[in-house]
Amino acid sequence: MAAQQTLSSPYAVPDAPRVMDASDHILQEITAVGKRLEAMDLKITDLSAASVSIRTDIACFSEKVTDLDQRLTKMEDHVGTLPDGDAELRSLREKLTDLEDRSPFLWHTRKEGRH
Repeated sequence: MAAQQTLSSPYAVPDAPRVMDASDHILQEITAVGKRLEAMDLKITDLSAASVSIRTDIACFSEKVTDLDQRLTKMEDHVGTLPDGDAELRSLREKLTDLEDRSPFLWHTRKEGRH
């Protein structure tokens, strides 16, 4: 009888409630991790959308600064014909340069030798 009990004891389930409790606990942890993963996925999606929006804004700002620079350069080419035009254009150029300096993402719009 003792041999039979020893042989059958690995298959006995005296701790079944504890196994079920542990199983439930693991399931709860898996569920919690799954919820955190879903939340992170939503954040990543939001960040991705924000990143696209920011890149679009940067492209628009860059185009505008480039346009302003080109227009200002054309005006500078004709400055000799305007009274006090040189000082006014110099002031505009300083403001445009200041805008570029305050906006690190516009570094690629700067012309070599201008800064």
